[in-house]
Amino acid sequence: MERSEWGQPAEPAPRWRALLDRALLGRSGEHQQVPRARAGQQGGASATVDERRTGYPDHLPDEHPGYYPDERPGPRREQYQAPPRPGVPPGQYAPQPQPAVHPGQFHQPGQYPNQLDPGQIEWRQAARPDDSTGWAIATLRRELAGPKVLAFANPKGGVHKTTATALAAATIGSVRGRGVIAWDDNELRGTLGLRAGSARHARTIRHLITDLAEVEATSGLELADKVDDYLRHASDGTYDVLAGEENPRFAQHLDQYTVRRVLELLRRTHDVICVDTGNNVESTNWRTVLQAADQLVVTTVPREDAAFTADWMLDLLDESGMGHLVAGAVTLLSCASPTPQPLLEDLQAHFATRTRAVAVVPYDPALESGSSIEPAMLQPATRQAWLQAAATLIDPLTR
Repeated sequence: MERSEWGQPAEPAPRWRALLDRALLGRSGEHQQVPRARAGQQGGASATVDERRTGYPDHLPDEHPGYYPDERPGPRREQYQAPPRPGVPPGQYAPQPQPAVHPGQFHQPGQYPNQLDPGQIEWRQAARPDDSTGWAIATLRRELAGPKVLAFANPKGGVHKTTATALAAATIGSVRGRGVIAWDDNELRGTLGLRAGSARHARTIRHLITDLAEVEATSGLELADKVDDYLRHASDGTYDVLAGEENPRFAQHLDQYTVRRVLELLRRTHDVICVDTGNNVESTNWRTVLQAADQLVVTTVPREDAAFTADWMLDLLDESGMGHLVAGAVTLLSCASPTPQPLLEDLQAHFATRTRAVAVVPYDPALESGSSIEPAMLQPATRQAWLQAAATLIDPLTR
């Protein structure tokens, strides 16, 4: 056991320190090109990976079922024989029927091709989870096991918490159609209300808390209309926004009891509540949201300082008795630059050992200015990445 300079057993190093050690070793160690077979979205593809000696164990993915190299043929399968066509003696040639044509291509009613024989019908396998787009949409449309709170967290500023909160809400809302809200729970002048909501009014969380008792007393459609008076809406209508207060003195009003009441109120009107938690892990509102969260989303960028802070936060949550939240968390790596990110693969590998999943979203020039977040302006690859990330967040929360 490692001992301190006083001869006593040293305390084990926190896990985030191991990340720092690996990063330092990765900069001084050798780099080698290791060919590795990887599966592309449309089939097996070979890719060369820059394998850094950073302490990670070598891992090769399992061979894909159904794929056999030329030198190792697969099991022999008997060919299916179609039943003989009626009226055609065996062994004689019979012309094949023409391919099926959509009825809309015929101008006269009743002119449809003959129905195909069973032996000529093509069988296609149902969509599988690796059919990414179909799986993601189906996942986001599934029924939830009650209203769910998604907490987007990292004490480091500038790690795309606000952007991730808005785009996750927009993506989920665009598929589900309704019932999604983004709440800016940053006690120090959060910008979610400025970047994501329409400016139809200037009401914030402060106004809702002032009238909270009156709003809580309503129910049904009246409650939905009452809450809507305090919300802003995304330009495309996919989600609602509860803006944060710009006055920093308001933070003292976000006590544990009040934050819980607000969350309970939003659960009565919305199915998915995405919360931008701010940067202060010692604040009451930050801790209360994390304790109430159904899904933790660790937002970071491929930089050492951002990753270390995220890792430290996971240690803090573990020590605070929220290890289950850490184990089920999703790490969201947002690329903030169009240039190659040398730490991206290392950070993916590290956070894959700490959280349930790691999602990477690419750089997009539409987000660089820091102004209004408009999902329709994003590149197709960015929208696809967010679709996959949102489905990964929602998947364990469905029935």
